[in-house]
Amino acid sequence: MPITFTLNGKPVSLDIDPDMPLLWAIRDEVGLTGSKFGCGMAQCGACTMHVDGEPVRACSMPVGSIEGQRVTTIEGLQGKVAQAVQAAWVKHEVAQCGYCQSGQVMSAVALLSGNRKPTDADIDQAMNGNLCRCATYVRIRAAIHDAAKTMRA
Repeated sequence: MPITFTLNGKPVSLDIDPDMPLLWAIRDEVGLTGSKFGCGMAQCGACTMHVDGEPVRACSMPVGSIEGQRVTTIEGLQGKVAQAVQAAWVKHEVAQCGYCQSGQVMSAVALLSGNRKPTDADIDQAMNGNLCRCATYVRIRAAIHDAAKTMRA
């Protein structure tokens, strides 16, 4: 039986094993490769997507569990919050190797969608588990604060 959901604003129906991780369904079956495979254990954050607006680790979420829900990947991210985060990422030169950045951006957008004035502690909690091998955590925090200020202006 096909699994039906909305992906980046468009209806999708996939006739696949419902136990397949969402990440592989999106990457291999749909062809959107912006979300990355990092650890496969939901611990690094490279695979982060939004399901009904909430950040999830797609490497460990069975695609069958998202029936009827809205999934947003980095390719479908849009709106004022997304634009502010993306502009701040560029301004603060956050990305180095770039591998973790789609997950970092997705988590930052989720944070700022619900909290327009995050503290350092709020940022640490929201970004906890989003690993960056290049250790740009100071830049990430600065970019999130900058994006928040931009949205409030």
